[in-house]
Amino acid sequence: MNCDLCGRAADGRYLCERDTAKLAERLAELPTLYAEVAECLVPRRSGWGDIIATHGAAGPSSPLNETVLDEVNHARAAEVLQSWRVDVQRVRWPQHGAPPPYGLAANCRWLAMEVEWIAENYPAAADLAREVSTLEAQARSVVGDPVPRRKVVGQCIAVTDDKGTVCGADITHRAGESRLKCHACQTVYAGQTDLLLLLHYQPEPA
Repeated sequence: MNCDLCGRAADGRYLCERDTAKLAERLAELPTLYAEVAECLVPRRSGWGDIIATHGAAGPSSPLNETVLDEVNHARAAEVLQSWRVDVQRVRWPQHGAPPPYGLAANCRWLAMEVEWIAENYPAAADLAREVSTLEAQARSVVGDPVPRRKVVGQCIAVTDDKGTVCGADITHRAGESRLKCHACQTVYAGQTDLLLLLHYQPEPA
C-alpha cells in the first residue's frame, strides 16, 4: 500500500515515514506558532474594528481582514485538533468515551504521541496530516514566517545490519535545525565528528 498523502511506497501504512515525521514536526510547532499569532493580532486603542500587525513588516498589512481573526486563531486550532483527537481515540479505543475539551498544546502533544499508530492504523491519517499542514500554513501567513524548504545535504552512511549494509537514504536539512537526522533509519548526526565522517564518506558523484 502506498502513502495516502504523497503516493510513495509506505509498507502497508497510511502515511510513509517521511510524512509521518512531517506530521509529528508540525504538531510540535503548532502551539508556538499560534502563540505568535495571538501576539501579532491586537486591537487598536481606537477600537476592535481595526486590527494591526505588531511585528512590522513580518506580518500582514493593516487593516487585517476580519475573516482572518475568525479562521486563524488559537481557539479554532484547538477545536480542530480536539475533533481529531476525539476521532482517533474513537477508532483506537472504541470502548472509551470521548475525551473532555483540551487546549491546543495538550491536543498536539496527545496526537504527537499517537503519530506512529495513526500512520499505521488510522484510515483518515492523510486527512489529519493535510489539516495540520493547513493550520500551520494559515498561522505562518499571519506571522510572516513561511516554512523554509528542506534541502538534501547528503546520503546516510549508517550501517543498518551485521552484513555492513549502508542506509544510503537522503538526509535533508532545513534552516534553523542544529542537527541532521536520517528519517529512514533514525540515525542522528549531531557533533562535529559525526558531520565530518558524514562528509568524508559521501559517495563520489556519478
